[in-house]
Amino acid sequence: MSHLSPRRRLIVLSLFLTMLAPLPAAAHAVVIASSPDINATVAGANLPIVLHFNSRIDRNHSRLYLYRPDGSNLTLPLRAESPPEELDSTAGDLPPGAYRLRWQVLSVDGHITRGDIPFQVGP
Repeated sequence: MSHLSPRRRLIVLSLFLTMLAPLPAAAHAVVIASSPDINATVAGANLPIVLHFNSRIDRNHSRLYLYRPDGSNLTLPLRAESPPEELDSTAGDLPPGAYRLRWQVLSVDGHITRGDIPFQVGP
């Protein structure tokens, strides 16, 4: 680099340092806490549902489904006044059996993620 002018050295050094700078992470939305918990057994007349994600989500493009023991499913309504990192809903009249919540969210980084939360409703 000794054959470069001071101005060109500065440009090369600036470019090099720019390449070393960390890029912003594009974090896909994943569940970090849920109620019910994965594989939990709950009492189920009216079950509050809260899924907390590691980043903000676009609620308008997100969905929450409840799969029942008989194989049928139900789209759960999302509470509009939830924090920007949560999907909140309620499921009612749940007889005992094995259930599964299926979530699909659009994170603010533009990526769609989805997953399942199995749980049991006890007697």
